[in-house]
This record gives sequence, structure tokens and C-alpha cells, in this order.
Amino acid sequence: MPISSAIKGLQSIKSMQNVVKSGIPNKEDSDFIKLYMYEKERTRLKSEEIRISLRLEFIQGRLKEIQDYYDEKAGQMHNPGKQAINQKKKEEERSEFKTMSIDY
Repeated sequence: MPISSAIKGLQSIKSMQNVVKSGIPNKEDSDFIKLYMYEKERTRLKSEEIRISLRLEFIQGRLKEIQDYYDEKAGQMHNPGKQAINQKKKEEERSEFKTMSIDY
């Protein structure tokens, strides 16, 4: 005596493997769901674009600072006379300050 025949209605139980019907009737896509998903993706991409553009501005500014520094140092290397004059000016600026000892 098999158990399956003893229980009435066991043959009519459908598992997900046997079901072939689509959740959407006639396999029509819902335009509202597509619009919602596209809107979510669009807002995500817009915010990502803003973050990337802010980061790009920071990177470009830093690259410009580095390039200016390279240009300045390259100019000093090609003109060593200017560098000697700049060092003398710095020494003169340093010599303006005098130190004094204070007795307590």
C-alpha cells in the first residue's frame, strides 16, 4: 500500500519545478517596473558622476601644483646664477634677527 495514494490530493500538489507559468500574464513586461528601475539606476549614476567629477577636480589641481613645482625647479637648475642670488637673499633675511641673552 503506497503512502501517496492513501493521501487524497497529493497528486495535485505542484512544486516550483513543475510550474511553468510566468508570474506576469502572457509574459508581458511591466513598463512601470522598468521605469522605476531605470529611474533608480539614473539617480545612482548621477550621484556617482558628481563624486567622480569632484575627485577629478582635486586630482587635476594637485597635478597642476606638482607641475608648477617641477617647472620652478627646472628653471632653477638651468639658471644656477639665480639660485645663488636667491640663497644670498635668504641669508640676508636671516641675518636681520639678532639674539640676546637675558639674565634673570
